[in-house]
Amino acid sequence: MVEAGAWVYATFVAYFVLMLAIGVAAWRRTANLSDYFLGGRSLGRWVTALSTQASAMSGWLLLGLPGFAYARGLNALWMAGGLLVGTYLNWKLVARRLREASADLDDSLTLPVYLERRFSDRSGVLRIASAGFILIFFTVYTASGLAAGGKLFEAVFGWPYLWSAAAGAAVIVGYTFLGGFLAVSWTDTVQGMLMWFAITIVAVIGVVAAGGPAGVSHAMSLSGNAMLSPWRSPDGTALGAIGVLSLTGWGLGYFGQPHVMARFMAIRSVDQIPAALRIAMTWIVVAMLAAVVVGWVAYGLLDPPLSGADTEKAFIVLSAQLLPPIVDGICLAGILAAIMSTADSQLLVASAAFAEDLYGRVARRRPSQARLVWFSRFSVAGIAIVAFLLAMDPDSRVLDLVAYAWAGLGATFGPAVLLSLYWRGMSRAGAIAGILTGGLTVMVWSRLDGGWFDLYELVPAFFLSLVAIVAFSLLRPPPAHRTRATSRARIG
Repeated sequence: MVEAGAWVYATFVAYFVLMLAIGVAAWRRTANLSDYFLGGRSLGRWVTALSTQASAMSGWLLLGLPGFAYARGLNALWMAGGLLVGTYLNWKLVARRLREASADLDDSLTLPVYLERRFSDRSGVLRIASAGFILIFFTVYTASGLAAGGKLFEAVFGWPYLWSAAAGAAVIVGYTFLGGFLAVSWTDTVQGMLMWFAITIVAVIGVVAAGGPAGVSHAMSLSGNAMLSPWRSPDGTALGAIGVLSLTGWGLGYFGQPHVMARFMAIRSVDQIPAALRIAMTWIVVAMLAAVVVGWVAYGLLDPPLSGADTEKAFIVLSAQLLPPIVDGICLAGILAAIMSTADSQLLVASAAFAEDLYGRVARRRPSQARLVWFSRFSVAGIAIVAFLLAMDPDSRVLDLVAYAWAGLGATFGPAVLLSLYWRGMSRAGAIAGILTGGLTVMVWSRLDGGWFDLYELVPAFFLSLVAIVAFSLLRPPPAHRTRATSRARIG
């Protein structure tokens, strides 16, 4: 536990009040389902860019990644590099086309609805299967955020882990319940700026305290040269092809994250995407590099050293050790911002999957807009309770929970989204086969060990999903009139 003074408490209270105030303001601008799920497609470039990156990174940026760099040294560069490339390609390949296609296809508000309309699936199989996988993987993803919140409050305030996780969940549910997508996007913009400030200032001050880059390198070398080699694990063994592919393969996950896709669908105009891309890449390059540096700096400055799941507290302990109380409070609030900025987006997308894509699809009569909005609000609370139950283990590793959910969503939807935007010949059968193959492969592969089964499940699942889409689309191609309709929707 780090010692929390009055300034830290005051910072957290002020932060909570601000987030709830934004939720109340967004409540007043949420009149229908489009407002609740996509904010009426009204986001500007700054809100789109910062909220997208903040929601994509989560508490993993300030806890999981520094902890990984602390434990694995230069190995962390493979993961950071893969994520940077994935971020850029996702903005370049997906953002514009998905914004245009989702609007053209009867103003599709969610990813499952877009896929259903893109492939004219009247059976509902595609939409229901997509929503089911979103609920499964997003519930686990939300659990990672609650686990991160539990670690934060436990370390800072000494609260019991379960109380800590419950307190964070209550605030997230509060403003997401009230304001929907606008509340989530506005709060994520504030939280994105706070995350960026926190990780950057701790990295810079940490490098100075460690004696500059030479001091950081010297401290890491004391455990052996393995920490200074991107090609070796900390125990000195070669990282190998499986290790490199597993770490760089994280970048593939970006193409299938529904909470990221929602931001692309909600931007006011495609003309704002190039500027949003520049803002997003500036944010992510600096934040990712700083997170890795924090882990390396902590390796030499923290005494006694951290071990096991506690390695993910490197940023928390280092911030308390290096910064004056008021700045430490702001930086610790940055962790809370990282946690909340992703958990709120996940809850909103999961509630949309439950209310719009499941309940709205199977109900005998189409529910009213007002009924669906309230059903979505109560779904937020219900999904948060299930996620809290999954996060009850205090030894839960944030990185492990994020890795599973990131792989599941990336492999389930990434190939389907990419090919749906670029290949007119992709069929309904191919989409269903790809989604089922990607999601189920992650579930099975993650439970196997040894040899190539040690490869991060996202990599094989992503490529098997691609193969399934192509194979089934060639076996059962779309009807000619569907291909013409696809062309009118500006796809391919």
